[in-house]
Amino acid sequence: METHGVNELCNLIRETSYAIHEYLGHGHLEKVYENALAHRLRKAGLDVKTQHPITVRDEDGTVIGEYVADLFVENHLILEVKAARTLAAEHAAQLLGYLKATSLEHGLLINFGSYRFQIKKYALSCRATRAIENMPNALQLLCLSVGLLWRC
Repeated sequence: METHGVNELCNLIRETSYAIHEYLGHGHLEKVYENALAHRLRKAGLDVKTQHPITVRDEDGTVIGEYVADLFVENHLILEVKAARTLAAEHAAQLLGYLKATSLEHGLLINFGSYRFQIKKYALSCRATRAIENMPNALQLLCLSVGLLWRC
């Protein structure tokens, strides 16, 4: 999917997620927000898979783990839904792990649990990773903290 198409898809998901946050507020279980988002995105005509399985393989192809992504939209975008007080580094690491395991480039981390709506987009790019690896360590740590660095 082209970057322009992914950005439009992300904008639609962001707007839909914000509308859900306004309607439901915070305080529900994660599953409620996940179901609401899947329902509204399907109503908008998108292909949405819930509890999408992700297999992690070793370099020789051996299955070494399995995960489940909350939502998989249009076969291009992983959505990880949270109902936490705030987003944490482990939430970002979880989404980045899903992107790495699936070789997908884009994912959204959405938190409905705070009184203030939170959404972050992560893009996994081999070209960006190689450029970042040539930076000094301090800049690499900064890139890692905002979800830009991941080994391809």
